[in-house]
Amino acid sequence: MSFLTNFLLGLGLSMDAFAVSMSSSTTIRPFHLKDALKLAFFFGGFQAFMPVLGWLGGSAVSGFVSNYAPWIAFGLLAFIGGKMIYEALYGDPDGKINSLNYPVLLMLAIATSIDALAVGISFAFLNTPILEPVIIIGCVTFFMSFCGAVLGYRIGHFFEHEVEIIGGLILIGIGGKILAEHLLWI
Repeated sequence: MSFLTNFLLGLGLSMDAFAVSMSSSTTIRPFHLKDALKLAFFFGGFQAFMPVLGWLGGSAVSGFVSNYAPWIAFGLLAFIGGKMIYEALYGDPDGKINSLNYPVLLMLAIATSIDALAVGISFAFLNTPILEPVIIIGCVTFFMSFCGAVLGYRIGHFFEHEVEIIGGLILIGIGGKILAEHLLWI
């Protein structure tokens, strides 16, 4: 695969991570550069790791991924998005969901990178070398997640609680999109 193909693949895979890091950073106060780097590291790292895992698992994992991964991604994103909406509407203003909490970051990173796992499986089926695409996918996602976090911080303070609701709806929407794509391809 060419560099351009791998770059475009990385760009496509990074869109979910961009949206999630953008919506996550809207609630982080005070926001620091290290927060954006933490989000970018998690999302970029998982987007790079999951294709390797899929490539190594190959056909043994393909049945599981194709049948259950969209449901898992939807469930994780809907849960976190629902919690964000609930906290915005009914929660204590100081008790917001902590997007920098490791368990939350882990769930978000896994949910947004399950499609990368499927890409890794397809690489295995096509006998495609994995190193170059994984590096490019991870770097593109790192950059996009970092930019999304900074952008979310910059616009988040203009909308207060509305941004949390919108962020939660975005997460649920991304999960719904993943599930709908799966159901339409069955």
